[in-house]
Amino acid sequence: MTVEQGRRTHDHDGELVVFLIGMTLNRPWRVDAWWPAFMAMPRMLAELASDADSGLMGYRMTLGRGGPLLVQYWSSVEKLYGYASDREAAHRPAWADFNRRARKVPGAVGVWHETYVVERAESVYVDSPVRGLAAATSSVPIGRGRDRAQDRLGRG
Repeated sequence: MTVEQGRRTHDHDGELVVFLIGMTLNRPWRVDAWWPAFMAMPRMLAELASDADSGLMGYRMTLGRGGPLLVQYWSSVEKLYGYASDREAAHRPAWADFNRRARKVPGAVGVWHETYVVERAESVYVDSPVRGLAAATSSVPIGRGRDRAQDRLGRG
């Protein structure tokens, strides 16, 4: 990863949706219940990334105490929900397969998601590779008028 020196922030105009989706491995040894859904996510992300009009602006996968967490940045809530309900896209069959498997082993694995439509967002990255919101939008130097967090939120 290339480190961008100095203080930077993101730059974005338009709607911003942050979508968190996670999997809770309640019984991690029941790989049959969670592995297929875990492996379906890269296919969905590749499908979205290959379509410039999908609305997915960027994402980051992390592994936490309870399981994987995917942070996604979308250009609109309509595009996010449109993808989720698209019968021709990879999501619907993956979701149906997950539900079939999960019903066979109740409580072994959970899924959750949270959707945030963001009116304003603030970010700062110091001597760091481009990541998060700056990677999903664009990374710009912090200059005059954007030095404080409240300035970057438009409240200065």
